[in-house]
Amino acid sequence: MVSSPSSAVVTSGAAIRQAFLEFYAAKGHRIEPSASLVPEDPTVLLTIAGMLPFKPIFLGQRPAPSPRATTSQKCIRTNDIENVGRTARHHTFFEMLGNFSFGDYFKKDAIAWAWELSTEVYKLPPERLVVSVFRDDDDAFALWRDHVGIPPHRIIRMGEEDNFWASGPTGPCGPCSEIYYDFHPELGDDHLDLEDDSRFIEFYNLVFMQYNRDTEGHLTPLQNQNIDTGMGLERMAQILQRVPNNYETDLIFPIIETAAQLAGLNYYQSDEKTQVSLKVIGDHVRAVIHMVADGITASNGGRGYVLRRLIRRVVRHGRLLGIEGAFISRVAAAAIQLSETAFPNVREREGAITAELDREEARFLETLERGEKLLTEILAQAQGQISGADAFVLYDTYGFPLELTQEIAEEQGLTVDEAGFAVSMAEQRQRSKDAHETIDLTAQGSLDRLADAIHPTEFIGYDAAVGTSAVAALMVNGVGRETVPAGTEVQVVLAETPFYGESGGQVGDRGYLAGEDFVIRVEDVQKESGFFLHRGRVERGTATVGAQVTAQIDRACRRRVMANHTATHLLQAALKKRVSDDISQAGSLVDFDRLRFDFNCPRALTPEEVQQVEEQVNTWIAESHGAEVAVMPIEAAKAKGAIAMFGEKYGAEVRVIDFPGVSMELCGGTHVGNTAEIGLFKIISETGVASGIRRIEAVAGPAVLAYLNVRDAVVRDLAERFKVQPEELPDRVTALQNNLKTAQKELDTLRAELAVVKSDQLLDQADTIGGVKVLVAELEGVSADALKTAAERLLQKLEDGAVVLGSSPEAGKVSLVAAFGPTALAKKLQAGKFIGGIAQLCGGGGGGRPNLAQAGGRDPEKLPEALATAQQQLQAALG
Repeated sequence: MVSSPSSAVVTSGAAIRQAFLEFYAAKGHRIEPSASLVPEDPTVLLTIAGMLPFKPIFLGQRPAPSPRATTSQKCIRTNDIENVGRTARHHTFFEMLGNFSFGDYFKKDAIAWAWELSTEVYKLPPERLVVSVFRDDDDAFALWRDHVGIPPHRIIRMGEEDNFWASGPTGPCGPCSEIYYDFHPELGDDHLDLEDDSRFIEFYNLVFMQYNRDTEGHLTPLQNQNIDTGMGLERMAQILQRVPNNYETDLIFPIIETAAQLAGLNYYQSDEKTQVSLKVIGDHVRAVIHMVADGITASNGGRGYVLRRLIRRVVRHGRLLGIEGAFISRVAAAAIQLSETAFPNVREREGAITAELDREEARFLETLERGEKLLTEILAQAQGQISGADAFVLYDTYGFPLELTQEIAEEQGLTVDEAGFAVSMAEQRQRSKDAHETIDLTAQGSLDRLADAIHPTEFIGYDAAVGTSAVAALMVNGVGRETVPAGTEVQVVLAETPFYGESGGQVGDRGYLAGEDFVIRVEDVQKESGFFLHRGRVERGTATVGAQVTAQIDRACRRRVMANHTATHLLQAALKKRVSDDISQAGSLVDFDRLRFDFNCPRALTPEEVQQVEEQVNTWIAESHGAEVAVMPIEAAKAKGAIAMFGEKYGAEVRVIDFPGVSMELCGGTHVGNTAEIGLFKIISETGVASGIRRIEAVAGPAVLAYLNVRDAVVRDLAERFKVQPEELPDRVTALQNNLKTAQKELDTLRAELAVVKSDQLLDQADTIGGVKVLVAELEGVSADALKTAAERLLQKLEDGAVVLGSSPEAGKVSLVAAFGPTALAKKLQAGKFIGGIAQLCGGGGGGRPNLAQAGGRDPEKLPEALATAQQQLQAALG
C-alpha cells in the first residue's frame, strides 16, 4: 500500500519532486526511474521530454509496463542555449515531472488530479491559477468549469500551435491543457494574456492523446486514449520558493554560489552581465555531469559535440568572471551533491565525470588564452563581420566552436560569415587523431621518483582475470599518499595486476580492487613509465600503501573488448585481401562496445567493397580460426610476416597474435582464443578523416544485436508510415524524391515568371540621372536566380541604364543584383564592386562581372537602407 504524500509544506526541490511521485503513486501509478539522456529512439540525439521514453508505448510498438506510470525525467535541450541565463526559465538541463496513462484514465481524472496536486499538495491559491485549453476542446473546458469550478473567464482557449500535441506529421496526437501561475493577480482579470512571461508561468501541461493523424491530416479517435503530462520541476520550485527566477532555487543556486565563491564574487551584489555568466555555469554544469554520468564523452560530433560545447561555454564564462585555471570539477562537486539523491548514478560515476571534465577543460585552457588574444585582434579589425577564414582559424587552431565565436561576435554587434567558415572547413578538415591522454604528475609524486623505490608493474592479465597483489603506491591528483579515504578519486600502482593498461588502441580494463577493509572501483587503467595506473574511486574504507588486495577485472567488459580487438585484426586482413595489399593501419580504437580502424587509402571504398570486407570478416569468424600466441625476437616476427601496429614502440622481444592463414600481427592486446567467440561483425560507416586516410567504424559481438535492433525499429517505423513493405521503402523514397524535384522545378519556373511580371511593373519607376535611366527597387519574395533574370530583362528594356534589385526570398536571407549598361560602365561603375559594397550593409558580400553581379546578406531589415544607399551612390556617380 503506497502512503499518501505528506501534508507538510512543500518548498524544496527534492520535496516537490517527491510529493509529485508520491501523489501519483497513491493514485495507482507505478514510479519509474528516469531514463538515460541517451534515448532509445535513434531519431533523437538526446532525451528532450519526459514522454520520450514512453514513445514506443504510445505508438503501440511496445506494451506498457503498467496502466499508469509517473516519473521525474532528466532532459537536455540546447535549441535555446543563447537564452540560458538571460531569461528566468531557459535551461539546457531540466527535470520534467510526469504522470502517464496508457489506455486507462483520461481527461476527467487527469484534470481533477492536476488541480488537487496543485492546490492541496503544493498549496497554490486557486485564485492565482489560470488554465488554457485547445480552442475546440469543449470537453476539457467543461471539466475545468463544472468539475473543478474555475470561472469561465480564467479558462483561455488557444490555437493548435500552442495547445495541440503531435508525435510527428502522422500518428498519435491530441489537444493540451495547461495550468499557469499568476505572479501579479493585482492586475485583475480584464485581460489575461498568457504570453506575458512577466506575469504568467506555465508549470503543468496535460496532453490528451485521443486521435490518430493519417498522411492526409485526417484525425480519427484512438482505440486507447492516453494521458501524457509534464510539470517543470524548476518552474514549480521558483513558484513555491518565491524567487524571481529558476536559477535562484535550491536546485541550481548552490552551484552558482560555488562558482561565485571561486570568482570571489557575491551573486546578489553583481551586475547583470556577471549574474548571466554565473547562471550559465550553474545551468551547464548540471547538464554536463548528467551527460557524462549517462556515458556521453566529449567529441566533435553528435552528443559528444553538445557536451564539448557546454563545457567550453562554462570555461569561457568562468574566464569572464575572472576565474583562472581549472575549476569545473569543484563546481561539478556541488552539482553532484545536489543530484545524487534523485539520480544516484552521478555519485557512482563521479570519477568518470571528474576525469572527463578535467580532461576537456585542460584541453580548452591550453589554447584559450592565445585564441582570446587573436579573437580580440580580429574583433578590432572586423568591419561588421568576422570572416569565415578567421572563424575557422579560431576553430581549427584554438578550439573555438563556431557557436562560441558567433556568441562573442554578437556581444560586439558583429556577425560571422558562416558560408565562408563552411568553405574553410571543407578545404582543411582537422586531421589529427584523438590525442592520447597522458598522466600529469607533480614532482612530489612523480613516477620517476616512484621508480627509485618500487619495481614496474607486472602484467598477469593474459592468463588470469583475478590476482592478489600489494598496493605499491597511492596517488591523489598525482601526489603520493600513504592512505586514501572513501569517496576519493585515486590512482593505484600494484606490484602485479590482471588489469590491461590502455595501449595499442585498446582501452584499459574496468573492475575492482578489494582489500581487507576497503574497496576501490577501477574505471580505467593507464600505462606510464612501466607502471599500470589503476584510476578509480575508493568506494568503502580507507586504502593503504602496502595493503594486500584482490584485483578482479570486469570479465564481461574484457570479453567485449577482446572480441572487438580480434575483429580489428580481421578487418585489416580483410581490407588487404579485398581492397588493396598496400593498405596499412593509421590508428585504431578498441572500446568495450565498438571499434574504429583508420587506414591509408587514397580513395573511398565502394559500397561493394565495404560489403565484401564485412562478409570476409564474418566468414573467418564462422570458420572458427584458433589463435596462436607467441613471444619471439622482433626480427623473427618480421621474418614470419607479422604486421606491426601503428604508433607502437617495440622492444627486442615481441608478442605475436597469429590466426594462421588469416592474420598475424605484433600486438600486446587481449584477444579471443577462437574467432568464433566474436559471434558477428558489422561495419557501421566508412568515411574520410584526412587526406589519404579513411576510417571504418564497426561493432562486434553483442553490440551487433543492439545495433541491428535499432535499425530494424527504424525500418519498421518507416514502413508503417509509408504503408509499404520494408523491401519497398527504397522505391517509395525514390518516388517521393522525384516528385519533390519535379515540384521544385515547377516552382522555380513559376517564381521566374512571377519575377518577370513584377519587374515589368517597375519600369515606370525608373529615374533619369545624367542621361542614364536608373532603377533601384525591391521585389518581394523573389529567389536569387529569378532576381537576376528580372534585372537582365529590365536592363534590356531600358536599353542603356543601371538596375539594382533586392529581395528577401526567405527569413534571414537577402539577395541583391546589379546590371549596368554601356554608359554606366563608361563612367567607371563596376557591378561586382558596387553590389558587394551594398551587400555589406545587409551583413553579407558578393561580386561578379562589371556588367552583371549578384550578392547576398543575412539581415533583411537592412534591405531598404541598402537600396537607398545604392540610389544615392548611383546619383553621385552618374549625376
